Amino acid sequence: MVAISFIIVNWNTRDILINCLNSIYKTVTDIDREIYVVDNNSTDGSQDAVRNGFPDVKLIENKTNTGFAHANNQALSVMQGRFAVLLNSDAVLQEGAIKSLLDFMNNTPDAGVAGVQLLNEDGSRQNSIDNFPSLETEILNKSILRLISPNKYPSKAENYNAPIEVDSVIGACMIVRKEAIDEAGFLDEDYFIFLEETDWCFRMHKKGWKVCHVPDSRVFHLSGHSKKKAPGESQIEYYKSLYKFFRKNKDPVSYLTLRIMKPCKLLINLFLNILGNLITLFQNEKLRSRLLKYYTLLMWHLLFCPDSMGIQKK
Repeated sequence: MVAISFIIVNWNTRDILINCLNSIYKTVTDIDREIYVVDNNSTDGSQDAVRNGFPDVKLIENKTNTGFAHANNQALSVMQGRFAVLLNSDAVLQEGAIKSLLDFMNNTPDAGVAGVQLLNEDGSRQNSIDNFPSLETEILNKSILRLISPNKYPSKAENYNAPIEVDSVIGACMIVRKEAIDEAGFLDEDYFIFLEETDWCFRMHKKGWKVCHVPDSRVFHLSGHSKKKAPGESQIEYYKSLYKFFRKNKDPVSYLTLRIMKPCKLLINLFLNILGNLITLFQNEKLRSRLLKYYTLLMWHLLFCPDSMGIQKK
């Protein structure tokens, strides 16, 4: 059994996928590992780039875009590692990042999942942890929640100098123990592109495993290149996943409350952004972008949240 199985899901991100793979080869030199790339029907030559440039990578080619969860599960079901490292194609490992994760997991036997400190391209810290979605986090202002209860809602901007236990980690780079996977199961394939790792961490907690953030492990994250190809559809897809998380993991009253309150909050945000755009004569690009986002999401709700809108499988 190898120490680590790297799993990268790819959809039309050939160039950054190559950078991601190169970072593994450059920084992981003294750890037994295997690498899986699961390609979700890319049309940009990603498959040939992997075959020709990285012949020892195990390439799984799907005929359709099966989504993030299903593609990861394909590799999780056949991997040989004691640990799986789920890695976004838009992530670039820094020297020592994987060693820090592996050392932490070996020294913390009750940790089922650990995540890294993600970095923007300029080296600034990126959001790397999150709370489980709740009525409080989805209806109220999260910054206020962190001020009121910093222990319950740890700040994403905090510069932590030691590992901490958290609700959930951002799945751009996360290490998962094989025993924890055996107990909690694979990623839930009802989620197509968002909150899969959040739901997974939720189930890990229920099985008694800790989920931790390891700040010494640092990884550049180019942040959602596949999602940027279709920003409006991605926003809808996030709401689909959010409602699935509540329906699956929360009580019916919380789920119904969310379904009522979210459109109300969107309506208020839409109204405020209309005012902001009128005041600025529609010259502020960020305000125009937010206006389009809130309009798209509100229209989706008014159409009773059709599955036909969002990122489609191709």
